[in-house]
Amino acid sequence: MLLGTKEIDGGYDLAPKHIAFAMGWENYFGFVCTPRHTAYHNVRREGAFTVSYLRPTQVVLASLAASSRGGDGTQPALNALLTFPASEVDGVFIEDAYLVLECVLERIVDDFGENGLIAGRVVAAHVREDYLRASDRDDNNLIHDSPSWPT
Repeated sequence: MLLGTKEIDGGYDLAPKHIAFAMGWENYFGFVCTPRHTAYHNVRREGAFTVSYLRPTQVVLASLAASSRGGDGTQPALNALLTFPASEVDGVFIEDAYLVLECVLERIVDDFGENGLIAGRVVAAHVREDYLRASDRDDNNLIHDSPSWPT
């Protein structure tokens, strides 16, 4: 998944996170991040973040978002990512992601070693219709119609 945050200069950062999860049965979502990363400070300052769950065919996009920052602190590779704006928070999503979440900061719990747990309340969620489970749709057809890898 890619985490979206607003940068101090008004631009947006997208960063891959692999320790990210729903928190409980209500609308909470969390991820682990170190204060050494810009995303940690962006969320603390702005009080919001976005989540884009990429389709398996978009794995290369996650690699671009993981590219190193230059000496000026920018990530030119992010310019290659197509995005669209969130509706409830100041943020962006990756175009064509299958699930996106808009979250406001609930709290940060530090001191998990060098990491902190950032918890947000989901204020909006959007899913692609072709990935949505439904009672009148067979799960096998859902999997078949949304393959894990490009064919």
